[in-house]
Amino acid sequence: MNGDRIKMEYIEAPTKYQGNTGTGMKSIFLAGGITNCYDWQSDICDLLQNEEVTLLNPRRKRFPIDDPRESMTQIRWEYDQMRKADAISFWFSKETLNPIVLYELGAHSMTDKPLFVGVDPEYLRKSDVEIQTALARPEIKVVYDLNELAEQVKEWIRD
Repeated sequence: MNGDRIKMEYIEAPTKYQGNTGTGMKSIFLAGGITNCYDWQSDICDLLQNEEVTLLNPRRKRFPIDDPRESMTQIRWEYDQMRKADAISFWFSKETLNPIVLYELGAHSMTDKPLFVGVDPEYLRKSDVEIQTALARPEIKVVYDLNELAEQVKEWIRD
């Protein structure tokens, strides 16, 4: 491995991604459940830590839940960063129905942006995600664990 190789860049909300600043690195937004969901974002970050990629993580280490202004800040950050990212990785965890994630997948399924979709096998609306994704973007292969999702992302990074 080349000692000068650029490693993963990590950007966490509410820090704004300024775009590819000449590094040539691709960027990917980590879309998926946060509220009442386990921290799957940490797991996928670990799986991608040796890749030349910028990860945009909406899950904050500390979210000021008592400040109503922060909800608007968070939603706007996610909206803007998803559009700036080169690709979006979706994870549907089993703990909740992930209604916002469903909305985001629907919105971005209507674009030509690279998307990666993973669903916990116990997610209650798994078949809805599979069917809707197949109809809107038949080239997307839905996977069922974070390791498979990370492998898809790695293939895309290296293309």
